[in-house]
Parts: sequence; C-alpha cells; structure tokens
Amino acid sequence: MRMTDRTIELDCGKLTPTFPQRLAAGLAPLTSLFRGFRNRMEINTLHDLSDAQLRDIGLSRADLTSAFLASTFFEDPSEHLTRSARNRWRLSSFLRPYEEQER
Repeated sequence: MRMTDRTIELDCGKLTPTFPQRLAAGLAPLTSLFRGFRNRMEINTLHDLSDAQLRDIGLSRADLTSAFLASTFFEDPSEHLTRSARNRWRLSSFLRPYEEQER
C-alpha cells in the first residue's frame, strides 16, 4: 500500500462551544435590550439641543419624533436617526455642486 492511498479521517465537523461562548450567546438578547434602552435615553437628551445644534449633526426635531414613533419599545431608535442623518447628508452632497454653480 502506498502512502497516497492512506487517508486519515479527522472528526473536525462541529466544535462544541466553550462556556464563555455559550454565556455570550445567552446574554446577547439581554445586552441588545440594554443597548436599545441606553440609546433611547441618549436620544431623549437630544431634545435639549437647539435646532442649529441638531442641524450640525444632520438631524431635525422631526427626525427625533419619528425615531420614537417608528420604533417599538424593544427596538433601537438610533438606527432610524443614523439612517435619517445619512440620507440628509447624501441629499445635501448631491445638491451642493448645483448650488455652487449658481453662485
């Protein structure tokens, strides 16, 4: 028998997760819920900013209100605010070259 005819079968199919991996997987939903609650509290403090300060970070008062209305209690409203700020930035960067040409 040649060496090329011999094969060794290794059982490398599924590795069993370690205790820290199991613990992290078990705590992931709780961590996500806590993160959403913390972000909701931080977004609440954005109401204290003036309209000019909100405009500087790419948001408006309507964005804050719609973020709370669009998300349920268990969802993270910061995703909605991030999306709104990015869309506003894209729109303004798209229109900026036309505004510079008019000057």
